[in-house]
Amino acid sequence: MRKYLIPAAALVALAGGSVVVAQQMPPAPGTKDVSKVTGGNYVIEPTHTQIVFAYDHMGFSNNLGIIAQPTGTLTLDPKNPAAAKVSVDIPVANLKTGVTELDAHLMKADFFDAAKFPKATFVSTGVKVDGDDAEITGNLTIKGITKPVTLDADFYGAGIHPMSKKENIGFTATTAVKRSDFGMSYGVPMVGDTIELKIVAAFEKQ
Repeated sequence: MRKYLIPAAALVALAGGSVVVAQQMPPAPGTKDVSKVTGGNYVIEPTHTQIVFAYDHMGFSNNLGIIAQPTGTLTLDPKNPAAAKVSVDIPVANLKTGVTELDAHLMKADFFDAAKFPKATFVSTGVKVDGDDAEITGNLTIKGITKPVTLDADFYGAGIHPMSKKENIGFTATTAVKRSDFGMSYGVPMVGDTIELKIVAAFEKQ
């Protein structure tokens, strides 16, 4: 194998005699340190907030999809985290599975009926905090139908964003809902009724 090794000097020659050194990047500005959360009013940073969903397909596979760029607000007081309030608007048209035909079907009346109900919403009604974790109860509205849900949330990190110079905080959360509860029974039970959700949420202080 030694004959296939190229000496460093030869690599420099191949690069035209110049040595390229990888740029040293600073450490990540966000850390899992709750003391960095100053509290106040925040808005969702939509380009880094996503809702991932998973469902059983005929017992053969656990398929995934994603909804990107929701909008919303968060009010948070580190001295009274149980009083936190969060509200999220979820644009149904931003749902993507990677399969064009399926995406089109999901927009129709069998599922989201997006022409009539272009967004889903979540509005919190209560928060129970346990260290870095929280149980967030709230009302989820899809297709004009509102049902209570509970999110298991975990504090991910906080710090000052190096470009905006504003405080950013992030959370992850999981829950599961039955799509039939929201008027989307098409294909049940051959295609799973239970939809597992993972939310990756980033917020920027105002």
